Amino acid sequence: MTLLDTADWSGHVFKAGSWQPGQAGAYAVIEPATGRELGRMGQAGVDDVAEAGRAAADAQRAWAALPHPARAAVMRRAGDLWQQHADEIAGWNTREVGATAGIVGFSLHVAAEECYQAAALPGHPLGEVLSSEEPRLSLARRMPAGVVAVISPFNVPIILGIRSVAPALALGNAVILKPDPRTAVTGGALMARIFEEAGLPPGVLQMLPGGADVGQALVTDPNIRVISFTGSTGVGRRIGALAGEHLKRAHLELGGNSALLVLDDADVSAAVNLATWGSFFHQGQICMTTGRHLVAAHVYDDFVEALAEKAASLTVGNPATEQVALGPVIDAGQRDKIHGLVNASTSAGAKLVAGGTYTDLFYRPTVLADVPTEAPAFTEEIFGPVAPVTKVDSIDHAIHLATSGDYGLSLGIVTKDPLRGLAIAEQIPTGIVHINDQTVNDEANAPFGGIRASGTGARFGGPTANLEAFTETRWITLRSTPPTYPL
Repeated sequence: MTLLDTADWSGHVFKAGSWQPGQAGAYAVIEPATGRELGRMGQAGVDDVAEAGRAAADAQRAWAALPHPARAAVMRRAGDLWQQHADEIAGWNTREVGATAGIVGFSLHVAAEECYQAAALPGHPLGEVLSSEEPRLSLARRMPAGVVAVISPFNVPIILGIRSVAPALALGNAVILKPDPRTAVTGGALMARIFEEAGLPPGVLQMLPGGADVGQALVTDPNIRVISFTGSTGVGRRIGALAGEHLKRAHLELGGNSALLVLDDADVSAAVNLATWGSFFHQGQICMTTGRHLVAAHVYDDFVEALAEKAASLTVGNPATEQVALGPVIDAGQRDKIHGLVNASTSAGAKLVAGGTYTDLFYRPTVLADVPTEAPAFTEEIFGPVAPVTKVDSIDHAIHLATSGDYGLSLGIVTKDPLRGLAIAEQIPTGIVHINDQTVNDEANAPFGGIRASGTGARFGGPTANLEAFTETRWITLRSTPPTYPL
């Protein structure tokens, strides 16, 4: 059975339980590797948001009132469906996103696990008994927030959508999902169909691809109480400010410029293997991508030589037709941004030792050595397959450079002494730390999130983060008889 019939979604959005034409028309879904049109997706307008908000608010009350095993069962079925339809979903992920086999398989695994983890949430303790100075029972109870808007990006659309959609639904909320229009089939239409097949009632999950006007309408819509956004720091700041004006919570997982510290006792071969994955996996289009390699002077020359040699050996091409290490970047705008940062950094004094070239949307894995700390490749998030390497003279120097800048998402440290690595990590503000691993890791049950310009902390992964993100706390007291007050 095909999960996604083109006749259903072509030119449509998913609203109030059915596929309907988008009020802003339709647009072409483009395969980055070839430039071919894969179909036409409906584009939502502002009026779609208002209608979806009303439908979601109506549907949410009945969904939240269901016995918790009923909501858990939907989550388990959704997890099974990701596996049952893996080949079809993988095909879309490869063609629409430009994803290679590694990220495709990982996305499907995480999607299923997110649903299975979410299935445990409805039966999780949702409150506590409080002490009271009065003769009454005093409780704190977790209640569904109501309607949650999930705004997800293009780069890993399955994972970065499902990690909010699944727990929000499991906890009794309705969800309106706005995927990036560039990857709205993989990150939106397929997800809508998964939950539709899993038995989710109409209106509880809706899918509206659209532009900035749709995003703004989601943040301001009176029926939506919580915003879960993954994307750039600049857009996240605007969403956070607008949500604050409307007294809404915004959970923001934003950009990163994560550092990998290679200490003087590190095994160079192992460090280069980690660095290759950290900077080049999925063409570097991951928020946790290793953006700065801070390498001890003792091993620096060997590290740069080996990393450049490895980068030169990696294959780049169309992952839908051949086995390659890297596929295309998402579009010409992203490619030009990457290339501009590389050129600006070499002009600032960085040395190009591998890559720095492209054909169409296929950007060669690139290594920049001797990167000055003021170069754009050091200070900015590149979001492409570029490994900037900077020499450090001491541990204090490494800590200083790793702490510099605004971001604080992920950190990797390579050393033969893990306790030494942990002691160093405790001096560097960041949301995630991996000792003897690179910066790109994710598990459905682990807290995930960055600090500073990388976001508002761990609002994804595991019951604690999900309960904080998608419920409100209500104080409840009960007495056997009404008290008598002195007025």
